[in-house]
Amino acid sequence: MKKKILSIVLTSALLAGIAYQFKPTDTKAATKNLNLHFIDVGQGDAIYIKTPNGDDIVIDGGNKAKGDIVVDYLKKQKVKDIEVMISTHPDADHVGGLDEVLEAFKVKSVYAPNVSNNTQAFKQFLTAVKNEKLKIKPVTAGVKLNLKGVSAEFVGPVKSYSKSDLNDWSAVLKLVYNKNSFLFTGDAESKSEQDMIKSKKDLKADVLKVGHHGAKTSSSQAFLDKVKPKIAVIGVGANNRYGHPTNDTLNRLKKYKTKVYRTDKNGSVVVTSDGKKITVKTEKK
Repeated sequence: MKKKILSIVLTSALLAGIAYQFKPTDTKAATKNLNLHFIDVGQGDAIYIKTPNGDDIVIDGGNKAKGDIVVDYLKKQKVKDIEVMISTHPDADHVGGLDEVLEAFKVKSVYAPNVSNNTQAFKQFLTAVKNEKLKIKPVTAGVKLNLKGVSAEFVGPVKSYSKSDLNDWSAVLKLVYNKNSFLFTGDAESKSEQDMIKSKKDLKADVLKVGHHGAKTSSSQAFLDKVKPKIAVIGVGANNRYGHPTNDTLNRLKKYKTKVYRTDKNGSVVVTSDGKKITVKTEKK
């Protein structure tokens, strides 16, 4: 009997160990969890969200050359269709891979701020949207996503900016699941951050997708004072020519004892919330 009990305990321990290995498909289990996938696309952003109700959300798609990586990742998650696609702004390292996602999956709605760009990447995105017979829904602060089980509202951009300030046009989404909150900031910089603060929106979030890959012009002290993140995720390429993330930003995050994850060091990052507790798994240890 003792041998049998020991065998059961060892088996349980082994299974527990396996459960904490990083596998993109781990978070597909039929639970009431909110799963956030920060996909490693090098120097760029690509985020996949699975809501507790089963809705699929994609925020940005990395560079054009990374579109196939995003598509493959979504297929491994057994994504069939996408309820919401968000292009935070027209920069190529955010919008570039979205045309491939549009071609690979049925997308029900597309959101983007009302600003354009003359880059080939943005033109291809617009063409892909048109080919799917979709119309882009404009993003401004206060626009809400009709999703069951979670609250999802854009808190930026608060106002219009010049075309030279493309980053400040970034669609900034706040997602709330029960007691946990999440903020996705695109490349929003200090000007946009100040406007969000002045708008009196609740910006507090347990998890922050750090703006502009950790550039010193984003994640200002005043903004972090409002967000107070416990966890921060930075989408960034290894040894990138921009010096992202900067020490300025990392030091500001340290003041809040924020746990920082970076795709250049951790690979893809998966954040899971049951509405009360948040756990994080990374591709690389």
